[in-house]
Amino acid sequence: MYLVILFLYNPDLLEEVLKEWNDAGVNGATVQFSTGMERILQKQGIRDDIPLIPSLDDFYEAPETVSRTIFTVVKEEAMIEKILAATQRITGDLNTPSTGVLLAVPVFKAYGLDKLGESK
Repeated sequence: MYLVILFLYNPDLLEEVLKEWNDAGVNGATVQFSTGMERILQKQGIRDDIPLIPSLDDFYEAPETVSRTIFTVVKEEAMIEKILAATQRITGDLNTPSTGVLLAVPVFKAYGLDKLGESK
């Protein structure tokens, strides 16, 4: 069993990536908003300067740049390659800048997955 994590740098690609993952056999995933250390250090990350009652102009001045982190658990190692291929059909080669990072980590124990439906 493996935990697959994708740090997707372009949040506009999220729905396309999830559709490709679903077509590849992923039955479920968790998506979280995230940002990287570089964005925070450059003050491009999570905004904390929006007034209590903002106008539309307040949002347009310095747009928030947020990535998406997608998590899923798969049973077979072969699914990792399917997920990678599905991801790169949308993002392009993950080895190029500003696309994302995909990790696969072995899972030794997991509880509660059977009730959610297993990934193929």
